[in-house]
Amino acid sequence: MRLFTLLFILLHLAGPALAQQDAYDLNKITEIKIRFKEDKWDTILDSLKQTGENGRLIGDVWVNGVKYEKVGVRYKGNSSYANPRKEGVLKLPFNIKLDEVNKQQHLPSGHTTLKLSNSFRDPSFVREVLSYEIAGRYMPAPRANFAKVYVNDQYLGVYHNVESVDSRFLLQTYNDDQGVLIKCDPDWSVEQAPHCPDSDKSSLMYIGEDSTCYMRFYELKDKYGWKDLIAFTKILNQQPEALEKILQIDETLWMLAFNNVLVNLDSYTGMLCHNYYLYRDTQGVYHTIIWDLNMSFGGFRYLTSAGQLSLEEMQKLSPFVHYTDQNSKRPLIVKLLANPLYRKIYVAHIRTILEEQFANGAYLKRATALQQFIDKHIQEDQHKLYTYQAFQANLLKSVPLEKTEIVGIAELMNKRAEYLLSHPLLQRDAPTIQNVKHKIEPSTVVVSATIQQTNKAWLFYKYGKGGAFQKLEMTPDNATDWMAIVPKQKDLQYYIVAEGERTASVSPARASFEYYRVETPVTTSRKVK
Repeated sequence: MRLFTLLFILLHLAGPALAQQDAYDLNKITEIKIRFKEDKWDTILDSLKQTGENGRLIGDVWVNGVKYEKVGVRYKGNSSYANPRKEGVLKLPFNIKLDEVNKQQHLPSGHTTLKLSNSFRDPSFVREVLSYEIAGRYMPAPRANFAKVYVNDQYLGVYHNVESVDSRFLLQTYNDDQGVLIKCDPDWSVEQAPHCPDSDKSSLMYIGEDSTCYMRFYELKDKYGWKDLIAFTKILNQQPEALEKILQIDETLWMLAFNNVLVNLDSYTGMLCHNYYLYRDTQGVYHTIIWDLNMSFGGFRYLTSAGQLSLEEMQKLSPFVHYTDQNSKRPLIVKLLANPLYRKIYVAHIRTILEEQFANGAYLKRATALQQFIDKHIQEDQHKLYTYQAFQANLLKSVPLEKTEIVGIAELMNKRAEYLLSHPLLQRDAPTIQNVKHKIEPSTVVVSATIQQTNKAWLFYKYGKGGAFQKLEMTPDNATDWMAIVPKQKDLQYYIVAEGERTASVSPARASFEYYRVETPVTTSRKVK
């Protein structure tokens, strides 16, 4: 009895700590309370933001009841800050640095930065959270949930709480944070130097060897690595056949497929060509990381400067936009899709996203559940940017906003899924991959699979986190059995691509985010993230 009582007391005391272990748990609403000594805190934050300084206002923050002292707070964002501020709105996006003064201070999960967005141009209030959740099924992506935010005891309302792409994210994703992290987002306040060649924002166009010509478009977190970035853009634009050694290509194909299917034009694909990160790991391989999804699902309508896309133009946006007209200002799309194998894998990824998220209505069921989860909190939010009626309506249909309107998510995506699934390439039968397995030999690993309706088959493999998957052509054993042999090393990861005349299939379907792993001496295959 005494043992039971002791266990009860320990669990009771641990309860609050356990409850806030994960600030990004989508099944819970995170509570964030900020306290400043200054009464006019918003004026100070405005001044720091508008003068372009990186300074922060020091205050205390409670996250789910746990206090963090002397944190640094600033406003963040561009249009999500400027437009609401112009209208006198108090609900502005925040960047909170927990280790601003105390370098050892962090959430129990290890996170040191909180990024809170205000659902700008999203009356549905689920675009960002839903988009990150979908993206996270196919590629490394930040997590996001909802947070209730208070400043000096004033309730500002419901925010989106998005995981920062920082050292912790890199370590967890690539087991490596000593490389070069590049934020691909132009500084709109800086004019391009007259001596620099024409470029188009963070497009990865090669514009010469002068690093000052790139500094307006890219932000290096550690202030070094410009020569590497320039070398990468040169290879991308002039020697794309060499990309396999320096770019995790499949991650990039997933990002491009995601942006296209979800009409996420506030991205590399759209007019502003931004909102992504590049990470060059310590093995010299670049990884693309998706970012800033509040205007996904057609919230931003500009593909080019020609004007806004209509609803029908977004529903029927070509899966090969920029590639078809060989737009030199989007080399990441044009150069990758020029490779027939990569183009087929890209289409296979589009098929997977459509089948898993949209053809079966899963996205709408999930979005509805998210709205129901936050419904009462949105009603109580007196500082929300849009009305409660717009919140209720925008999941299904368009709602007016100033001189335009925000498209309904289902209104866009139901027709978009129909359009893409009817595309001739997605109508074609793709190869089938079955019975994937491997056999461990003394110094090698033999990978085999049963593949039908294929011309070629490829094994993509690597060892451990980080680095790039290497490509090896598999050899036919008979009409349907294919095999490949690779060296036996620690933590072998692999996936298979079967290439038909016009289509391809991938196994696992979510490769390279999921893959088969060989853990010596275990001889069975399993899928892992």
